[in-house]
Amino acid sequence: MYRHTQFSWAIMAILAWIASFLILATWLLGYNVMVLVFAIIVAALACLFYGLTIEVNKDARTLSWWFGPGVAKKVLSFDDIEQIKGVTNSFRHGVGMRITNDGWVYSASGFSAIEICLPDGMKYRLGTNDQASLLEALNEKVTSAE
Repeated sequence: MYRHTQFSWAIMAILAWIASFLILATWLLGYNVMVLVFAIIVAALACLFYGLTIEVNKDARTLSWWFGPGVAKKVLSFDDIEQIKGVTNSFRHGVGMRITNDGWVYSASGFSAIEICLPDGMKYRLGTNDQASLLEALNEKVTSAE
């Protein structure tokens, strides 16, 4: 069983930057309901996206990943995976969860990732700061590693 959580320092830095404007708005405007609502939204985002967890369960033969306490959880059976390889994301892949020309990207921070290819052509890129150990945990499904 492999399980690793990468802290989302890039997402937290962006949210802290936004929070600094909320503090400034509170100082300039005083108590304001809209500023408070926006601050609650920022705090909720920080709680929901604090890290990206990737889990390899060899007994169940599954690979799963999710943000924070279970946001956007995805589970793939080893049988549904055609290829897994180590890749390097670029700035255009960003952080968080998004769709790109390379498929779905789930990234907490950094550029190191694994790419999962499914038989139907769908691809997932999972950002990780523990690429070598993750590829080793997936060794029975790895067909090429860069």
